[in-house]
Amino acid sequence: MPDMDDAYANGAYIDGAADYPPRWAAQAQAFRDSLGDRARIGLTYGPSERMALDYFLPEGAAKGTLIFVHGGYWLKFDRTYWSHLAHGALTKGWAVAMPSYDLCPAVRIAGITQQIAQAVMAVADGSMGPISLAGHSAGGHLVSRMLAPGMLPASVTARLAHVMPISPVSDLEPLLQTAMNAEFGMDTAMAQAESPIHQPKPDVPVTVWVGADERPVFLDQARWLAKAWGADHVVTEGEHHFNVIDALTDPDSDMIRRLTTAP
Repeated sequence: MPDMDDAYANGAYIDGAADYPPRWAAQAQAFRDSLGDRARIGLTYGPSERMALDYFLPEGAAKGTLIFVHGGYWLKFDRTYWSHLAHGALTKGWAVAMPSYDLCPAVRIAGITQQIAQAVMAVADGSMGPISLAGHSAGGHLVSRMLAPGMLPASVTARLAHVMPISPVSDLEPLLQTAMNAEFGMDTAMAQAESPIHQPKPDVPVTVWVGADERPVFLDQARWLAKAWGADHVVTEGEHHFNVIDALTDPDSDMIRRLTTAP
């Protein structure tokens, strides 16, 4: 029987893993400070304190809006660690929204999915034009769930230009065998219901993105989702779970090109 706690442990296999979160936080703070009044901080989209988002505006009228949903196994982090990842899309003339959400065990994963749906609807209500979704790790799961039938109003789904699960968790059943499930509180039925691989193939363009140097289970999770949906599947050489998102900062990256190309 494989050790699932070890299989899903990313930081243990990344050199200098502990240095990443403080570096992300510092880069994010500096980025927010650099935007001045183009950074709208802490906009509420729901009743709890964590149901808030930061909204970053490009220079000039926005061509569309990218919503980025962070990871952390539905257990940690918030929007303040990732602001700098908005640079690529902003440079291409897109606005960027980054929501926080309540964490397990205060809520279940299904509750987080509903919160992200609320965040997407709030952004849609306050914006014009196409919307792209990108999410990393647990965030990749959450943006994938937005494509489930009935999750979003048809008027919002019709505006989706591209959805990019980055290093996503697409099948939650293996997590039942991890210590984390003490906080998730999932049973098999709950894990299956929240697994994007069981959703119908969406009509929206999807790219499943993963780093070639990630843990084998994350390569599996990405492959499973791409196969289930017949989606584009990008595996980038030399990238691991913590740096695969860096391409979001580069306006010339293929990642940003896909996310900011309206149909």
